[in-house]
Amino acid sequence: MGKTRAAYPAEFRRQIVDLVRAGRSSEELAGEFEPTAQSIRNRVAQSARDTGRGDGGVSIAEREELNRLRRENRQLKLERKILSKAAV
Repeated sequence: MGKTRAAYPAEFRRQIVDLVRAGRSSEELAGEFEPTAQSIRNRVAQSARDTGRGDGGVSIAEREELNRLRRENRQLKLERKILSKAAV
């Protein structure tokens, strides 16, 4: 099983994205800082999606809303199941 670590602070992630947009390569930054080059590319792509310039993927706000709606849906299904059993 791989190692896990705490998430990078939001400010650090923003600075990495800014450095890539300023012309530094993700491989260069990966050698200088801890995140892998792929993690940096993923963060840059997510940042583009969040600002509406991305590849059409889901933004963080949309993902949070989707998760909230899924939780609410599970809860409503459970309540409906309980009520239908109580009505019998």
